[in-house]
Amino acid sequence: MMGALGARRGLEWLLGLYFLSHVPITLLLDLQVVLPREFYPVELTNLLKWYTKEFKDPLLQAPPTWFKSFLFCELVFQLPFFPIATYAFLRGGRRWIRTPAIIYSVHTMTALIPILSTFLFDDFSKASGFKGQGPKTFHERLTLLSVYAPYFLIPLMLLLFMLRSPYYKYEEKRKKK
Repeated sequence: MMGALGARRGLEWLLGLYFLSHVPITLLLDLQVVLPREFYPVELTNLLKWYTKEFKDPLLQAPPTWFKSFLFCELVFQLPFFPIATYAFLRGGRRWIRTPAIIYSVHTMTALIPILSTFLFDDFSKASGFKGQGPKTFHERLTLLSVYAPYFLIPLMLLLFMLRSPYYKYEEKRKKK
């Protein structure tokens, strides 16, 4: 029994740290695409420029409208959820997080499918819509995938944890009047 409790708490801590780390990444980098440039100091805009050139991330270099819509959802729906999820998982044993966590994980994995597919299959030549901005070799594509993959894999782990964990599957009995 103690092993299962320890494993559950370990996974809750991992999830709590994931959500905690997601707050600055979202605020300081991702949202530069959808918020006015004036919100960001030059150091942060330079950091984003460095990242996009170093990792050849075409979606953050010249974001298509569909990608901006995902970032807008991150601003409106996910960002408010991150502190709540951080609290729930770091504190542990908060069964009420189950349904919001399932919704978050499914939404995030659904958004990551076209993103990862773009990195794997799109044409990044100068003749394409990306105008040569993007990975050119298979190794560069895999490197870029490795940056985004945790944002698919951790929500997948979260989804399976919420659906399979006996602790989180527990339903409270309703009080009779």
